[in-house]
Amino acid sequence: MGGFPARAAYGAAGRPDAAGGIVTGAALTHLIDQLPQLRGRAHADAMLAPTTWFRVGGPAEVLVRPADDDDLCAFLAALPPGLPVLPIGAASNLIVRDGGVPGVVVKLARGFGEIRLEADGIVAGAAALDVTVAEHAAAAGLAGLEFLSGIPGTIGGAVAMNAGAFGSDVAGTLDWAEIVTRSGEKRRCGVHELGLSYRHSSLPPGGVVVRARFRAQPGDPATIATRIAEIRAHREATQPVRARTGGSTFRNPPGMKAWELIEAAGCRGLARGGAQVSTKHCNFLINTGGATASDIEGLGEEVRRRVREASGVELEWEIRRIGVPGAPAGPATLPHKENET
Repeated sequence: MGGFPARAAYGAAGRPDAAGGIVTGAALTHLIDQLPQLRGRAHADAMLAPTTWFRVGGPAEVLVRPADDDDLCAFLAALPPGLPVLPIGAASNLIVRDGGVPGVVVKLARGFGEIRLEADGIVAGAAALDVTVAEHAAAAGLAGLEFLSGIPGTIGGAVAMNAGAFGSDVAGTLDWAEIVTRSGEKRRCGVHELGLSYRHSSLPPGGVVVRARFRAQPGDPATIATRIAEIRAHREATQPVRARTGGSTFRNPPGMKAWELIEAAGCRGLARGGAQVSTKHCNFLINTGGATASDIEGLGEEVRRRVREASGVELEWEIRRIGVPGAPAGPATLPHKENET
């Protein structure tokens, strides 16, 4: 879990420096020493596991938390064009592989959490939690965003994957999103420019969502609050929300429910190492306490294999998987009795 060897990550010629050249031989230093300055924070070999909902995975070669939009724009503009940059949010729908993530991981923090109410909508920074945005809208008597209370994560991630729940999604409520491109340019993109489809967007490669505006309609605050409470109660009753999980694992195939296919393939409770298919909702994988990222991803692939053999349906991952794989996971087994509720 130590540092990343530059030659392995960037090729035998060495790694790019901040001026766009190549550092080789004795001059080869840690990537963080080659990066441009920023007003925020940068950490070398930063462990990502504590920031993820699964609590697994290796380190980021460099983890960067920019102070604000301008800081992010200047930082990205000064980076060598070929250097990998990967934005992450709350990491609620993410598997960080055990080998870690080479290059720069960008995590937006306090400077991107502002929430501003408007007469017919709400503008939220990318680091604002989805549930917090829903609560602000409810308190202001703005209806139509209650579904956000059922989505674990941040606004940036919700836009990037067109998150949805309880009959609504981002595509149906979004007016625009502000994005900082990999070259450091800030753009405001209307919803039709983002190519939103089921759990998918067409953001510019390496682009980082920094802000978004959602439409809403005037409503009764008490009625809106009641709907949010109903969504929370439903999640508590049907999903393993208190487990170390990453939300829905697989996308629903057209006209089907992923969990039903997984159930029919006999995968409820299936385990691999410290990972298990939830017995409460079998489209959720959980870390029972000692899982590795390889355990979780390997279990997911085993579920896909069994569903394919049982039904002919190829499940597609909804959870993002990033980084370098670690050691292969062991075989999957069905426990003699359920050990998760």
